Amino acid sequence: MTDMTDDAPARLGTFERGLTLWVALAMGTGIALGAAAPGMIHAIAGAEVASVNLVVAVLIWAMVYPMMVNVDFGAVAGVARQPRGLVITLVINWLIKPFTMAALAVLFFDHVFAPWIAPEDAQQYIAGLILLGAAPCTAMVFVWSQLVRGDATYTLVQVSVNDLVMVVAFAPIVALLLGVTEIAVPWSTLVIATLLYVVLPLAAGWLTRRWLGTPEAIAAFSARIKPISMIGLIATVAILFALQGQVILDRPFIIALIALPILIQSYAIFAIAYAAAYALRVPHRIAAPCAMIGTSNFFELAVAVAISLFGLHSGAALATVVGVLVEVPVMLSLVAFANRTRNRFA
Repeated sequence: MTDMTDDAPARLGTFERGLTLWVALAMGTGIALGAAAPGMIHAIAGAEVASVNLVVAVLIWAMVYPMMVNVDFGAVAGVARQPRGLVITLVINWLIKPFTMAALAVLFFDHVFAPWIAPEDAQQYIAGLILLGAAPCTAMVFVWSQLVRGDATYTLVQVSVNDLVMVVAFAPIVALLLGVTEIAVPWSTLVIATLLYVVLPLAAGWLTRRWLGTPEAIAAFSARIKPISMIGLIATVAILFALQGQVILDRPFIIALIALPILIQSYAIFAIAYAAAYALRVPHRIAAPCAMIGTSNFFELAVAVAISLFGLHSGAALATVVGVLVEVPVMLSLVAFANRTRNRFA
């Protein structure tokens, strides 16, 4: 693998150290923009193919491409020498996370929040949270991996294996947890999102490495384009909040109720994965992205399935959107924690 013995503390640039502030400003800017220019926001929302927003896709592509330049195809075989990180990712994503999310959703919306929410609305929110819990991250995890100096090659393998499992496991798990016999999963969304967020950036990264040639040239180029990832992240957050700003302003209490089980789930899943990696002596370059993949969600797929099953204005769709809103601040806090604890790993 690529330099997995490097235990030096992660060095973040000035912009990256202030990323929480920039994200907060992007959230506020997005909400203000949604209120001030609804026509432009509607145009952005309408730029979709198979429920994948093309504007957001371009920005996510900008986030992922700098990470893909660091992928060394010659080191992919090294994954076999460190199988524990991949095993942790698969166990967390497919044997633990969907079921803990469903349990938390039922606990809060059928019991804790029952006095404030109508039963039919509660069932919608539960369905949306189940969809979130069953869809592990595909694209954004490359950004989180870069921020914790994760192994780019290993992260790619983890994401790719998750995508393959998702093709066969997502629908049955969701169907089981929702208690239905058939579920119309928009497979075109899954395929297009995988092509946009993994295959195309990976191909571009490979071509870039071939063009640059030497490791020194690749390292220098990666350093120059690294800010593109952060700019893409900030712009994506602003657009997502612009698209959902009115919902946030109109229903803040419901947003807060939906966010609580998501927050508990996110931090608990990260703790389980990170602790397992520590106990199994997985190197930090693998352990941190391993925990991030389980914590983060494939929100494009979750939102698309919620809309196709329950409708655009359903409670299920709202719950998946809240997952998007919660994810960035949560993941930034976990990035900071992972960087602070880096030296505790072997």
